[in-house]
Amino acid sequence: MKYMLLIHQGDTPTPHDPEAWARLSEDEQKAVYSDYQAINQTPGVTPGLGLDAPETATTVRVEDGKALTTDGPFVAVKEALGGYFFFEADDLDSAIELAARVPAARMGGAVEVRPIQEW
Repeated sequence: MKYMLLIHQGDTPTPHDPEAWARLSEDEQKAVYSDYQAINQTPGVTPGLGLDAPETATTVRVEDGKALTTDGPFVAVKEALGGYFFFEADDLDSAIELAARVPAARMGGAVEVRPIQEW
């Protein structure tokens, strides 16, 4: 089964926020990089990309055949999607085990594990 793991950064320190990142020790920073590298090298993982902040997004809706755009979405930090990757695994338990290795999951964020439907 294939899964998409959506990384919700929450208030996890990242290098994109130098002030928050600096609160981590050098060893903690190296561990974050190392953990993500190990996840990306896990068999069955297809690395994704990090996403820019939600406020840089544009949301598109279609009404009466016209595309309408709005800035955002504007979401609470806990809801912000920071990145993703794909994982082909034997079962949900394997995907959950991998999700638990994502640094954001233990540092104030969360990882949503969602099965991919193939049509």
